[in-house]
Amino acid sequence: MERRRFVRFLGLGLAMPIAAAQAQGRRKIPRVGVLWHAASEEQEREYFTVLMRAFRDLGYVDGSNAEFLHRYPAEQTAKFQQFAQELVDSKVDVIVSVTIRGTIALKQLNSSIPIVFVLAADPVGSHLVESLSRPGGNMTGLSLMSQDLSGKRVAMLKEAIPTLTRIAFLTDPSDPNSMQPAGARSTAQALGIAFADVPVAGPDAIEPTFARLATEGFGAALVGGSMFFNERARVGRAALNSKVPTMSFIAEMVPYGLLMTYGPDFVEFFRLSAALVDKILKGTKPADVPVEQPTRIKQVVNLKVARALNLTIPASLLVASDVVLD
Repeated sequence: MERRRFVRFLGLGLAMPIAAAQAQGRRKIPRVGVLWHAASEEQEREYFTVLMRAFRDLGYVDGSNAEFLHRYPAEQTAKFQQFAQELVDSKVDVIVSVTIRGTIALKQLNSSIPIVFVLAADPVGSHLVESLSRPGGNMTGLSLMSQDLSGKRVAMLKEAIPTLTRIAFLTDPSDPNSMQPAGARSTAQALGIAFADVPVAGPDAIEPTFARLATEGFGAALVGGSMFFNERARVGRAALNSKVPTMSFIAEMVPYGLLMTYGPDFVEFFRLSAALVDKILKGTKPADVPVEQPTRIKQVVNLKVARALNLTIPASLLVASDVVLD
């Protein structure tokens, strides 16, 4: 081979790995938006840590080979709209929407960027997807199965408090996930329990509402929705101060002063949402990713609260519980 040709081929050989490295450096990394519901990472710490660890376990490291854009709307409708618009305008590859309010805001703005919703009481009834098995459109995620599980919560309260005759369901009027499913009401009727929806306009109404429940003779309360989760310490204190046994579907609220919980494992939901994002980033269309349903129902009983309320929790409830706090 002539010297000139040899040098030319040698130069090409050296240039190819350099070009490959440059192409690698220019390769687009996945960008994932996350629309939370509270005001900060600190307020979301239980689930923020779980979600980001799940992404790392799947190989997505923020700031290295992936970029995450977190937005915290602080339960404000205008900020849900604002941050949903920001994420859509940022042209991220996928958006994780933690609550139904954020998901609805995103649905109104966007029909192309894939959305993975984490906490949706009734995805079909909320018109987020066409069906659980074939979502259609650009959305998929996880279902709380609220209709199927709500009656069980009422039955558990009756088992724990045999004299129970009145239950209040505390709702956040601005949060669709806190609206009471029909299953709880029908179970209450079957058990001879009077059932009342009690709206709580905001955090400052929590203490007065519990005081009113005690005055009006409610024997127990059910709470659900993101505002109550954000204010879980306040809810727990108010429930204990008013001597109103309180139950939720969010296990992470119980240590703050609630009596019991029965519902999906939210920690597992956040892990699963990362896995759904991974599928989409690898090329699967959201329309073809079935909505996940709970594979594990978590039951927690707080015996410390039971003692404070002079309640004796039946052995049947304790044996069936995943966690007993004492």
